[in-house]
Amino acid sequence: MKLSRTQWADFSLLLVTLIWGSTFVIVKWAIADLPPFPFLAIRFFLAFLSLLPFLWLQRAHIVRKTVLKGMAVGVFLFSGYTWQTLGLQFTTASNAGFITGLSVVIVPTLVTVTTRKLPRPSLFLGIISALAGLALLSLGDHFQLNKGDLMVLICAFSFALHIYFVGRYAPQTNATVLAGAQILTVSILSGIFSVILPQPPLHFSSTAWLGLLVTAVPATSIAFFVQTKMQQFTTPTHTALIFSMEPVFAAISGFFLAGEVLSFKGLLGAVLVLGGMLIAELTGSEIEASTE
Repeated sequence: MKLSRTQWADFSLLLVTLIWGSTFVIVKWAIADLPPFPFLAIRFFLAFLSLLPFLWLQRAHIVRKTVLKGMAVGVFLFSGYTWQTLGLQFTTASNAGFITGLSVVIVPTLVTVTTRKLPRPSLFLGIISALAGLALLSLGDHFQLNKGDLMVLICAFSFALHIYFVGRYAPQTNATVLAGAQILTVSILSGIFSVILPQPPLHFSSTAWLGLLVTAVPATSIAFFVQTKMQQFTTPTHTALIFSMEPVFAAISGFFLAGEVLSFKGLLGAVLVLGGMLIAELTGSEIEASTE
């Protein structure tokens, strides 16, 4: 069966999600030795360095308008990482995982508000299935709200805005420049926060370096370039649904790397998330129907 351009884009974004989910355990190990903000500053700076040869080849496209758009989406990306990091100090990882996943609902809501068009019924069903799966996969028996949850909710809105605006900007801008600008923005802002906020001693262990090297290129420079490029051919809503697979891939990597075993409820949640993505994917693309 020949895949359409949109299906190839969605498949590429799924591979990006696989990379992010697979590196979750490695990042968790790394930030035990290297605090989150310094880790992000170095990770994104190394990613930017890896893009420099490609930016040189695309230097004719380095224009003020594209750079400013990249900086804007970079601020949303940094905000997502920041509020998630701060919120995790006051809430549980399960709460944070579920609330972050609410971007799967926030993105189509943004699209509906801005386009005044409701999602197709099949797409709506996919969103509900993914949301229910995230709840089963992430939450324990008791979901209790606390002050950290509000911080993580801001994180979810930030990631949703990042997906939405990449979808808006990508078709009109150079993918390499847009990705490079947002990556450098995250690095600079993370570096600033590393200086102005109290940090524990930095320990550049072998685990920390492994985390930096593994995440800098495949999980940052390549991943955000692919996202920026491929969102030219798919929709923000499809992207959000595909990204909801990240905790599923994280659970799989946790099993192989750390011996973590999903409960039956977690397995059911993973199936529902996968089902939600497949429902949206197999019932056609909104971008082809010009609904977004």
